[in-house]
Amino acid sequence: MMHDAPSLHSSTHPHMGADPALLDGLARLAVHVGLNLQPGQDLVMTTPTSALPLARAITAEAYRAGAGLVTALISDRDMTLARFQHGHDASFDAAPEWLYKGMATAYENGAARLALVGEDPFLLAQEDASKVGRANRANAAAYRPALAPIAGFHINWSIIPCPTLDWAQRMFPDHAPEAAFDLLAQAIRLTARLDQPDPVAAWAAHNENLARRCQMLNSARFDSLHFTAPGTDLRVGLAQGHFWQGGASLARNGVRCNPNIPTEEVFTTPHAARVDGYVRATKPLSHHGSLIDGIEMRFEAGRAVEARAARGGDVLRDMLGTDDGAARLGEVALVPHSSPVSQSGHLFFNTLFDENAASHIAMGQCYASCFEGGDGLSKDEISARGGNESLIHVDWMIGSGQMDVDGLHTDGSAVALMRAGEWVTP
Repeated sequence: MMHDAPSLHSSTHPHMGADPALLDGLARLAVHVGLNLQPGQDLVMTTPTSALPLARAITAEAYRAGAGLVTALISDRDMTLARFQHGHDASFDAAPEWLYKGMATAYENGAARLALVGEDPFLLAQEDASKVGRANRANAAAYRPALAPIAGFHINWSIIPCPTLDWAQRMFPDHAPEAAFDLLAQAIRLTARLDQPDPVAAWAAHNENLARRCQMLNSARFDSLHFTAPGTDLRVGLAQGHFWQGGASLARNGVRCNPNIPTEEVFTTPHAARVDGYVRATKPLSHHGSLIDGIEMRFEAGRAVEARAARGGDVLRDMLGTDDGAARLGEVALVPHSSPVSQSGHLFFNTLFDENAASHIAMGQCYASCFEGGDGLSKDEISARGGNESLIHVDWMIGSGQMDVDGLHTDGSAVALMRAGEWVTP
């Protein structure tokens, strides 16, 4: 059972803060593994106020690495809540287009992008769902110019976590604040491989393992994937010329980076018109401050024709109605049940983590980089190959220790990829 945690801020608990060694370790990973920031390269960083200690450590590490200009865009939970509690109705159909156009310009000029996550995952759970949905749609439309360089992998970018008190108390509501914070910090330390003697070397080895898995899948050239588990019997056709990725990848600007820390997935592009069957979520989805739990969907010819949830159904339906592509898949990913995130035993209520605990699918926008020769493909060419287009990209988890996955060839022959949530081949 989930409980609403009281609102606690660092000012209330002045001694609440992550171990400086953890912050320094995360900062090094962000700059040298996540971004692989280049000398002279500018950095655009977004951070909640609760993650400012890590943002400061990253800024210092970036400048030590020779960064050009580091620009931080800061959000605040109380300011966000004030909008939903006091904003006039028309304001929920507005978004700062000027800001996102500026971010897009920075990327065009060579800047890298880093997002720090640590917000309260249920910040907006008690707010008007229709207002949340409208604000999300307006923001998604305005954000499009800034999203395009990321979805197309034009730039080196990354997302990295920061332990915060709000997040910790959502995960561990039955613990005292200090204990909850320490549990979250330890979970981040382990899943980010900061418990290893040389975390950077550990990430290099991990990236090699993921690269070998991708090479196997790319060589196999499967036509589709078949997922079976309790509540799931789903066939996901794969886009023509699809390309598997995972771990560190080469951006179109020539920089190899790790878009997610932590990461345990290998992923590719489904065919937007070739998904059929039914599927059940295995973990709740925290979406823009609201919780969606118990998701079940049925697909026909690529589109989700039925969708329900035990909790947050209105938010789910609103999300799927964002645009024509929101009810189709833009990503399919395979993750072993034995991943460090899964084995932590924690539900993080944060997609950065929870998607790396289980195989998953994503509604909405596909990644151009998940096509052979994707760098040179136009939007129309990507669409012709089966790639989906949408204002959203929302991952939700379907894998478990009870899931089997087969790769299917065009002649109908099947190859066992996963059994009971684990890779069949080492």
